[in-house]
Amino acid sequence: MSTEIQTGGSDLNGSERVDSQSEGTCIVFFDGVCGLCNGTVNFLLNHDKERVLKFAPLQGETAQRLLPQDQRDLNSIVFLEGEKTWRCSSAITRIFWKLPVPWSILGTILWVIPKPIRDFGYRIVAKLRYRIFGKKETCRMPTPEDRGQMLE
Repeated sequence: MSTEIQTGGSDLNGSERVDSQSEGTCIVFFDGVCGLCNGTVNFLLNHDKERVLKFAPLQGETAQRLLPQDQRDLNSIVFLEGEKTWRCSSAITRIFWKLPVPWSILGTILWVIPKPIRDFGYRIVAKLRYRIFGKKETCRMPTPEDRGQMLE
């Protein structure tokens, strides 16, 4: 049985339903209070012209429903596509593959780098992200334009 998730915040009128296990459903789970993570979401929203990506904070209801506890670690971005999940640098490369050129090419270049090296670099950035990019008091609120891409 598939899990359905509500998009569009708390607005129930006209909001979109997404089947998390359907082919092509892509959700990026991120630390909602991290400055770097929010900047990454803004970047992805600006470059995802086909609107294939949905976004949900790891602290939110969608993450609690769709991800096991061990995958809701705030030190890792999580990418869910259908029934498969990827974390850390593997998530980043797969997310880039969903974007148009040149970003999809960057994803392929990153994928060629051995996973232990990619994840080592990812862990360094993850440890320093609050110090360098700051931490918000609350999770990111979607703009009216982004509401269709944001999940709770």
